[in-house]
Amino acid sequence: MPSADDGATIAGTPRAAPRVAIVGRPNVGKSTLFNRLVGRRRAIVDDTPGVTRDIRESPAQLGDLAFTLLDTAGWETAGGEALEARMRRFTERAVDSADVVLFLIDARAGIVPLDESFASWLRRRASKVIVIANKCEGRAGQQGLAEAHGLGLGEPVPISAEHGEGLSDLHDALTRHIAPAPEGDEEAFEADTECAEDDAEGAKRPLLLAIVGRPNVGKSTLLNRLIGEERVLTGPEAGITRDSIRVDWQWRGRPVRLVDTAGMRRRSRIEEKLEAASVADTLDTIRLADVVVVVLDAANMAEKQDLAVAGWVIEEGRALVIAVNKTDLLADDQAAATRAWRKLADRLEASFAQVKDVPIVGFSALNGRGVERLMPKVFEIFDIWNKRVPTPRLNRWLREMETLHPPPLAKGRRIRLRFMTQIKIRPPTFVLSVSQPEELGDDYLRFLTNRLRDDFGLPGVPIRFTMRKPRNPYVGKRRKA
Repeated sequence: MPSADDGATIAGTPRAAPRVAIVGRPNVGKSTLFNRLVGRRRAIVDDTPGVTRDIRESPAQLGDLAFTLLDTAGWETAGGEALEARMRRFTERAVDSADVVLFLIDARAGIVPLDESFASWLRRRASKVIVIANKCEGRAGQQGLAEAHGLGLGEPVPISAEHGEGLSDLHDALTRHIAPAPEGDEEAFEADTECAEDDAEGAKRPLLLAIVGRPNVGKSTLLNRLIGEERVLTGPEAGITRDSIRVDWQWRGRPVRLVDTAGMRRRSRIEEKLEAASVADTLDTIRLADVVVVVLDAANMAEKQDLAVAGWVIEEGRALVIAVNKTDLLADDQAAATRAWRKLADRLEASFAQVKDVPIVGFSALNGRGVERLMPKVFEIFDIWNKRVPTPRLNRWLREMETLHPPPLAKGRRIRLRFMTQIKIRPPTFVLSVSQPEELGDDYLRFLTNRLRDDFGLPGVPIRFTMRKPRNPYVGKRRKA
């Protein structure tokens, strides 16, 4: 798939980091082991077979070994263009790119024909394979551990990914294929600063760009189009993506971490526990993101659920970009297209009065037409989201606003606007010192917010105000006789 922009290049974890892929048939505990080695809950774990569908990557560490860990979909024998077949091709690609393959079996279930078929394929395809007999806690897995010797892939390593047992034996097995990291290098793999808020820290880390929206609007297709390769599964089936998949990338020399998320349906339609976990994962991604691209379907813009998703983004204080996909469907009827765009703009303005001029980009992710306009808008809104207004300018502006539109009266006295300063960026957050904050009223605060947005160039981002009453220096002091 061609890249949407000549300046965009892949920039994943440095190739010097060994790549370790976890493979096996469905429901043997691959994602549980992935979370255990990564050190946090990154992959969704459920008893339902086939939860993982995409390739998930993350830095991991086991003792003095630092590597990039890959969680893969369960091995299936399906062929053709079925979803299971496409998942299998992604797993095969992960095996080909890995330096070491961890082949998991369920020791309690024993060796099944699918394990034997996969082992036969691995003997021909991969040179460094470690057989991991999972679920070996207690005596229930002893039979399966004994059967694993017959796979022809060497001595199996007994572990319990859920309880963290046997990791020292796994470490010993990995040291035969991976050299220990030089002292100090482990910190580079442990650092994951995607939620840093400090200005200095934020300048060092990549921009975290989350792609969210309803199911089947083209989120995964958009990610693949941006990076120029088929990195995540796509297809006509709704709800293919379940985990939030992170991809490190560069756009015109600027580091970006793209996150593809699961589709978000209305809460009333979410019945399965697995879908609820996927939506919770998406909401966590929104909370950590810098910029969130809400993808809409051009055939049905501005549904209630689209506005609800955008509302969550604004409520979390993230920078927002509205991306309308499949605009090629509107090319045949210009009148209908004009009505659809006007309806979208009107609904955004009516629904989000506190955030005006949200950027809107239309494109077709499938053929790439118009996608090149997305990233400039993303970085434009990101820079506004990081904007800081000097305190002297703010207070000169505050005096002008007080003269232009005086605050209301309260208890027979004019409310005084004493001082204003910006205490935070991402989003821009201001503190206003007011003589009677409880009496100022929402209307006047809305006036200040709108003028602040216009006068200091803060369109399209949420602005937060905190009011406080200045301390009386004479309170608590005894009056002299």
